[in-house]
Amino acid sequence: MTRKKLLLVCLVFVLCRVGFGFTGARRGRVFEIRTYTTYEGKLDALHARFRNHTMKLFKKHGMTNIGYWTPQDAALSQNTLLYVLAHSSREDAKKSWESFRNDPEWKKVREASEADGKIVSKVESVFMDATDYSPMK
Repeated sequence: MTRKKLLLVCLVFVLCRVGFGFTGARRGRVFEIRTYTTYEGKLDALHARFRNHTMKLFKKHGMTNIGYWTPQDAALSQNTLLYVLAHSSREDAKKSWESFRNDPEWKKVREASEADGKIVSKVESVFMDATDYSPMK
């Protein structure tokens, strides 16, 4: 199984498990799973940027933060962040991302956090629909 498929299977499993306690779920949402790979030694900087800024900016731009994870296995645990966002539609996701990327506050945060070099080397994104039997919709 490829690394991407393995991570996706694991994250979907986690989402299903935590979904039972999720409140505020509604039909018609689109979920986006994102995998960030950092440059060597930059994972802590990425965590700090998300913890202190990015999550708030996502919310500001209409994205719902579902959860954030790091793999347990040594190779991926050193440079990988996985997270899930919810959007009201794929079109709204596109608008939210565009708005986020053009936000002057985000540009300032990104520039400051990358003063010692770029943090993220690779971003992967997969959009998902909840099944009709999923506890999280």
